Amino acid sequence: MALLAFALPARAAEPSGEWPMFGHDHTNRNFSALSSIDRSNVARLRPAWMFQTGITGYFQAQPVMVDGTLYLSTTQNNVAALDAKSGRVLWTYTHKARTEKIFGPPSNRGVAVSGGLVFQATMDGRVIALDAKTGKVVWDHEAVRPEEGESETASGLTQQLGGKPVQGSSRLGFKMPPLVADGLVIVGVSGAGYGLHVEDEKGGLDGGSVVGIEGGYGRRGWLAAYDAKTGAERWRWYVTKADGWEGDFVETTADGVPLHRDVTAEKAAAPANREAWRVGGGSLWMTPAFDPELGLIYLGTGNPAPQNFGLSRPGDNLYTMSLVALEVKTGSLRWYYQQVPHDEWGYDVASPPFLLDLPGKDGAVKAVASASKTGWIYVHDRATGRLIERSAPLIAQKNLFAPPTAEGTVVAPGPLGAVSWPPTAYDAGSGLAYAQVRHGATTYTVKTVPGGPSRPEIRYTETGEAKAEPSFSTLTAVDLAKGGGIAWSVKSASRLAGGTLATASGLVFSGEEDGHLDAHDAGTGAILWRFQCGAGISGPAITYSLDGKQYVAVAAGGSSYTKASGFGTGDALVVFALPD
Repeated sequence: MALLAFALPARAAEPSGEWPMFGHDHTNRNFSALSSIDRSNVARLRPAWMFQTGITGYFQAQPVMVDGTLYLSTTQNNVAALDAKSGRVLWTYTHKARTEKIFGPPSNRGVAVSGGLVFQATMDGRVIALDAKTGKVVWDHEAVRPEEGESETASGLTQQLGGKPVQGSSRLGFKMPPLVADGLVIVGVSGAGYGLHVEDEKGGLDGGSVVGIEGGYGRRGWLAAYDAKTGAERWRWYVTKADGWEGDFVETTADGVPLHRDVTAEKAAAPANREAWRVGGGSLWMTPAFDPELGLIYLGTGNPAPQNFGLSRPGDNLYTMSLVALEVKTGSLRWYYQQVPHDEWGYDVASPPFLLDLPGKDGAVKAVASASKTGWIYVHDRATGRLIERSAPLIAQKNLFAPPTAEGTVVAPGPLGAVSWPPTAYDAGSGLAYAQVRHGATTYTVKTVPGGPSRPEIRYTETGEAKAEPSFSTLTAVDLAKGGGIAWSVKSASRLAGGTLATASGLVFSGEEDGHLDAHDAGTGAILWRFQCGAGISGPAITYSLDGKQYVAVAAGGSSYTKASGFGTGDALVVFALPD
């Protein structure tokens, strides 16, 4: 690992401000009250120091800053502790994976720091606690049991899918930064919602497709809590419902949008698929929000398995595709809101929920919001799950919830968004939420591989970019305090990734896949400053202050999607500050 430093003179004192956890605090708002960097001076922002991890690619982590130390994880689950003022390396931890078989491309989205320990959940299915001062392992818990390992290899399906090169598997592992709450380390698995990526010369989703194979290739997603001191498991909640996961075979979403389901066919198939919940998917992509007064955590669940192909999993597939509230002490379900029953499009509830106090006629309502892939932001009562409001559409929706067909069905949005896993920032002062929104459409095509002497017929759904449809990104401000209308929306020069950061000084920071970190005016969306970081931005920025100086830090490493679009990957954490 290497460090590049740029000397900056000291400046006037400002109260110290940490970034102590993912999302800044338990509300997951990605908002900071720091204000030294503002509209009047952000154009003078420049690099203060840069840290290179030595591991290139898929750099999606949000750093954490506690007690003057910045903690950062890499794609291979290595961890570095850095002096947050200078970038000096304090210690490093090198992770030794126990299996090379992981779900999809390697990535890690951050660590948690609490009580003198640094917690990380790894792609090979472990939850690890490191000493925050030395980096030494305090405990190492193998959370994913051997029987939850890979159920089907990509190579095993390559010949059956016409010889196309295939990547991915259904092995369980962790991507999300853990949540530390009530003495527990809480984290959920990815890799449950079985989907393979068929590659071509471009790589990634844009160049190939996501494939949902009919049959029992998936896994059952879960969220678990571990004792922060010992690593012992305290509770586990499974996403798929063991009894009655078929639900009510609803024909519309809870907010009234038609699902275009063939309920008759589903009910006819149900008796032969009663055990589908055992491999029913439901990955968990991002860190929950936490309300300590209610004792509830809020999380989004992923797509059912098999991905994009629903005939072998009849019913609503509870509790996939849902915003869920669990009791933090026990993991017991308090309420759920299923955004997309019987999903066939990959509309995971992936973006981390955030807490807000929503103005109402009888006073503020404690609420939780979920920015969705379907193109809306949903706002719910935190205690009951009641839907309070649904925002205006963030994108131009097309054929929403139209089922995949053999001829190919074009649907907008596709599985990458409107809003995917990157966090949405929220400013309680203005009532505005700032979302990175992807506009585009996907073609969903049902295909069949004929049976042979040694295997049955295989049916699956392929997805591919709808080439005739426009594809672009916007940074969009949504006024949740006034009914969810669009306050403003600005088109970006390249696709947006990584999420947003808002500050009390009226700035919104947003990363692009071409490597630019942008600072926008929070009131208008106008770009006030840009910097080319050298590789795609695919993780959320943070801001913090030390000795009166405010800093902005972001990881620049790209991802599979930036590589597919022709932009390179990198390994740098870039930290900015104002000169005198």
